Amino acid sequence: MLIDLAIKNIAIIDTLRVSFQPGFNILTGETGAGKSIIIDAVNLILGGRASTELIRSGTEEAQVEALFSLTGAPEVTAELARSGIETDGELIVRRTVSRNGRNRVYLNGALATTAQLATVAPRLINIYGQHESQTLLRLANHQELLDGFGRLEPLRRAYTGIHAEYQRLVTQLSSRERDSREAARRLDLLTFQSLEISAVAPLPEEELELEQERELLAHAERLLQGTNSAFARLYGDDEALLSRLGEIRRNLAECAVVDPRLAPLNGSLGEAALQLEDTALALRDYAARVEADPRRLQTVDDRLNVIRTLKRKYGATIEEILALKVEIDRERETLLHGGEERDGLEQRRDELDGELRRQGGELSLRRRTAATGLTEAMTGQLHDLAMKNALFLPDIQPLEAPGPTGMDRVEFLFSPNPGEPPRPLARIASGGELSRLMLALKQVHPESDVPTLIFDEVDTGIGGAVSALVGEKLRKVAESQQVLCITHLPQVAVYAHHHFQVQKRVEGGRTSTSVVTLDENERIEELARMLGGVTITETTRRHAREMLKNVKSEG
Repeated sequence: MLIDLAIKNIAIIDTLRVSFQPGFNILTGETGAGKSIIIDAVNLILGGRASTELIRSGTEEAQVEALFSLTGAPEVTAELARSGIETDGELIVRRTVSRNGRNRVYLNGALATTAQLATVAPRLINIYGQHESQTLLRLANHQELLDGFGRLEPLRRAYTGIHAEYQRLVTQLSSRERDSREAARRLDLLTFQSLEISAVAPLPEEELELEQERELLAHAERLLQGTNSAFARLYGDDEALLSRLGEIRRNLAECAVVDPRLAPLNGSLGEAALQLEDTALALRDYAARVEADPRRLQTVDDRLNVIRTLKRKYGATIEEILALKVEIDRERETLLHGGEERDGLEQRRDELDGELRRQGGELSLRRRTAATGLTEAMTGQLHDLAMKNALFLPDIQPLEAPGPTGMDRVEFLFSPNPGEPPRPLARIASGGELSRLMLALKQVHPESDVPTLIFDEVDTGIGGAVSALVGEKLRKVAESQQVLCITHLPQVAVYAHHHFQVQKRVEGGRTSTSVVTLDENERIEELARMLGGVTITETTRRHAREMLKNVKSEG
């Protein structure tokens, strides 16, 4: 609901602030007082085009600020939260228009875009009138209005859910079809890679062991010569070290007979001799095992080359190669079973297509029934609103393919005069006709998610008893929604719960506009002015009082 509206430096408005109330709010005033400027300002709040022509002459910047209550508008609160804008049950929209082109939008003090504003504001307020009619001029809204009248929203939501899933599957299958060739190429590559690694079948520690074996094979002759020579010098030759050590021990043993203190030294030589003998025998055994095998060396070299080729292609270590093979085989399995999964998706798509057409057919049938009822209901309402010869007709045409909200295209056709064929409403209806059509729609289907409705000169072209019916209908709409209405007719204004007068004054050679809230006596004066023109007589005042009394007695 719109709580406060502040306007600064727009056209002839210098500074203006007005607080609106729940129910039926009426704005009246002399022609040229600035009522339409207020509508232009509200249109800026709705995200409308910001023109520098709106800026008051002699100023550089215009500003509009509106305070909304978000009670009963959870979708707006959720949308703001998704944009990171905090709310506490209220929303302040501020828009500035500058001559230098630096226009700004603020939502609860946070800088926003006009796109964000255009997403949020129309959910809070709609204008129907001479200059704007957001709902009836948007073709997409015609289907929503028809579905709302026929209470078809649950069926449409169910259909929309099926359509969304169906489209997701169609997109998924289309993507898979486009990627099928690439998938086949990928499968060939993965198969080659898996087979190449499997053919080598490297083991985690194999490369290190092969490198060690190769080192031995490459130096076999040197190792054999070295170990045999060492054995001979230690043990095998006549002049071997152990033979000479034996002689030394025998000589030392003879000396130990003379000096027993040499005995321990001789014992140490004995221990050394035993160790040298063990070493010599070990060298002999090692030499016996050393074998120069060129064919084995070639085999080891070949194996190492194969492993190194794998490492260049698939990983720095054998462990990385084996881990990659696991991933390759997993992806191969996915691609190999892709055909089976695609078959399942195609089956589900066909099932959804059948369900979509079944529910779409039911929705179409019920829309046609609702269209008949809406035409009949609107005929009666338009008759009351001095449009006796007008024809309102929801035109339902089948779509070539099921759409997101049904299998139909809904467009309201309208003929204001007898003998004229009905044509698209958005092309031929005047602003006043659009306002009355919207008012009639609100009568036959008053529920709406938009909490505030503005009717701009809904009374254009009517008078007398018909204008009183318009006022009565607006008051009825205001039972469930806040209604703001600009009117020139006292028969409409008298039905308002709250009456505001738009006044124009000239001060210091400048024209400015203000809005004042009228008490009962001031309201009588304003109604008398609207009844009698410039000259207000006691008769017109008495008539105004009588009109107010009659409305109050009606409840």
